[in-house]
Amino acid sequence: MTSTTTMIGRELSFFRILFFVSALWNFAGAFPGVFDSAGMYEREFGKVLADPVMIAVYRGAWATAFLYGLGFLMVAYNPIRHTGVVMMGGLGKALFALNLLIMYINGWTSSFAIVVIVGDAIFVLLFVLYFWRLKHHGHTLI
Repeated sequence: MTSTTTMIGRELSFFRILFFVSALWNFAGAFPGVFDSAGMYEREFGKVLADPVMIAVYRGAWATAFLYGLGFLMVAYNPIRHTGVVMMGGLGKALFALNLLIMYINGWTSSFAIVVIVGDAIFVLLFVLYFWRLKHHGHTLI
C-alpha cells in the first residue's frame, strides 16, 4: 500500500500560483469573448462575424472557457482535492490548442493564434508536472 504525503511549502505555493494564473489566462480570453464576441472573432480569425446564431455559439464557447477559469480558481485554493477539474481543463486546453494549430496551419486564423497555442501548450505541460508530482506524493489522479 502506498502512503501519501502532502505537498507543502514552495511546491504547494507553485501549484496554487499556477492555477491562479491559469484562471487569469482563461478570463483574459473569456471576458472579451463573452462581452464582445464579434470583435473577438474578428481579431482571432480576421473575418466579420455577423450571424446572430454563430455569435451566440461563439459566445457560448467563451462562456465555457470562463467556467474553466472558475474551476482553476477552485484548484488554486485546494490543488490536492480538485484533480478532476485539472484533468478536464488540461484536456480541453490540449484539444483547443491542437484544433487552433490546425486552423492556423490551414490559414484560417490570424497569427494571434500562436500566442494562444503556445500559452495553452505551456499550461498543459505544467499540468502534466502537477499530476506527476501528485503521483510522487502517493495521491490518486482522480
